[in-house]
Amino acid sequence: MPEIRILTEVDLREIVKLDIEAVDCVERAFSLLAAGGVEMPPILSMLIPAFHGEVDVKTAYVPGIDSYAIKMASGFFDNPKQGLPSASGLMVLFSARTGFVEALLLDNGYLTDIRTAAAGAVAAKHLAPETARTACIVGAGAQAKLQLQALCLVRSIEKVSFWARDISKAQSAADEMADVLGIQASSASQLEQAVREADVIVTTTPSAEPLINADWLRPGHHVTAMGSDQEHKLELEPACLAAADLYVPDRQSQTAILGELHHAIAAGIIDNNRRFDELGDIVAGKAKGRGDAKQITICDLTGTGIQDTAIATFARQRAEASGAGTQIES
Repeated sequence: MPEIRILTEVDLREIVKLDIEAVDCVERAFSLLAAGGVEMPPILSMLIPAFHGEVDVKTAYVPGIDSYAIKMASGFFDNPKQGLPSASGLMVLFSARTGFVEALLLDNGYLTDIRTAAAGAVAAKHLAPETARTACIVGAGAQAKLQLQALCLVRSIEKVSFWARDISKAQSAADEMADVLGIQASSASQLEQAVREADVIVTTTPSAEPLINADWLRPGHHVTAMGSDQEHKLELEPACLAAADLYVPDRQSQTAILGELHHAIAAGIIDNNRRFDELGDIVAGKAKGRGDAKQITICDLTGTGIQDTAIATFARQRAEASGAGTQIES
């Protein structure tokens, strides 16, 4: 019987970083998705409303990759009140040839955080103006900070403002990122002003009501919205999608039921039959990204199973190269 490699969060944090190689890994995954042949079933999702929680199961088989991952991730948004992170979960890597378990990645949501931030970098690489120097991050949690770090891998950001309902948390995130990235960082008390002044806006919250209004958007803006990954969540006023010159979903079949697109369709702003080029199409060169510096672009990220298979196999490869983790007999 094959051996199973067990990797803890500590192991994974040592070998997988939010770096350009991780971004390239996720970018290749989007390109493979556009190439076709990927088996990626709908997300299995369950709400636990009594505890402000949710659980998602995602997976994908990718031709040419000899393994596939099944990822179980949770978000319990009252956890910070108990001193616990909101996100948790694990990934299991299976052989695509035999179905046997190859690796158990006890990441507590770490790999999901990395691949989600990397997807934000991919979106910015292909859609944000090359001249972008300022950013507004909506939210102040772990993903908010990772999204900024990812953005800085692909754009020369010099100034950022964080907005959160708790301004002390926004200031804490700004102080931390100023130290980590060496850029000018501050908290914003007025979200509208922060949005108007930024070149790139990234939304990272579990909000169930719009935070950004369409009339705040100006020519040249790029928005990456990654918080809306359940039917009840939305961060953008639905009219934002109509205001955009280019709307790009990570997977339209998902954004139509879970993302910002879902709410634009429900509001009658976007026709349910309208088809959009996906992020993978743009990465693969099958569709055009930003056309000029004055366009308003929006990328709607709901998180795809192919990202999980990509980051899990990436982590396993690094573990094998470094000898990280523990091997057990199955």
